[in-house]
Amino acid sequence: MIVQTIRSLIFYLLFLGQTTILATLLGTITLFKKGWFPFGWTIAKFWANSIVFLMRWVVGIRTEVTGMENIPEGGCIIAAKHQSDWDIFALITKSGRPSFITKKELMDIPFFGWSARSMDAISIDRKKGSEAMPAMVEEARQAVARGCRIIIFPEGTRRQPLAEPAYRFGVAKLYAQLNVPIVPVALNSGLFWSRNAKILWPGTARAKFLPPIPAGLDPTKMHKRMVEVIEAETDKLIAESVNEGLSRPISAQLRERINALKARLKA
Repeated sequence: MIVQTIRSLIFYLLFLGQTTILATLLGTITLFKKGWFPFGWTIAKFWANSIVFLMRWVVGIRTEVTGMENIPEGGCIIAAKHQSDWDIFALITKSGRPSFITKKELMDIPFFGWSARSMDAISIDRKKGSEAMPAMVEEARQAVARGCRIIIFPEGTRRQPLAEPAYRFGVAKLYAQLNVPIVPVALNSGLFWSRNAKILWPGTARAKFLPPIPAGLDPTKMHKRMVEVIEAETDKLIAESVNEGLSRPISAQLRERINALKARLKA
């Protein structure tokens, strides 16, 4: 526990320091050069890849992403389970030219927000609720026209592993408006870097792009299908990690959820 606490502290210091430096560099450049540009994307990829490197060699979190062959050519929506900040770094370099939908509060941070905007990020003001949808849809439509893949976390925020699903219907509305395929993504990252965690735990964090759901389906039916496939594959990824053995402490709540998972998979 003490050793992993120290390793996690070192990681956070390196992570925050590097993010600050790169965001300041890219944010400053965007004051003079607006919009997406190749050098900015090079910085973004370096940032993501270097954080993955630090996770592997500082705290022992390996990264494994599969199923990229399921991403169709052209514009699409990538709808991912969200358990950890790991999700962003794992997906950003595997999605072609990504366009993340992110909360307005992050986009308002000087330098970081400017950098994100230059990388096609789309802001949404969650305080406005459904009133924020038209502006978000229009930004997403423009991003798809530029060849982006829209990345959205349908639950809106990071969830604990095996917590009760809390998917929002906004992704279905976006799907209906954009008329593009949607690629579900399952993952298990919360087992190793969970929400608000002070300690990161060794293991293999996995994400899997699943077969796309075609455009043009009834939004309600699409939403139900998306939730079912993401949750089913996420259960499998978590069960695989549990069978491999977890180095993290397992709380009574997580133990209860794991036992329920094992019962579901046996049924």
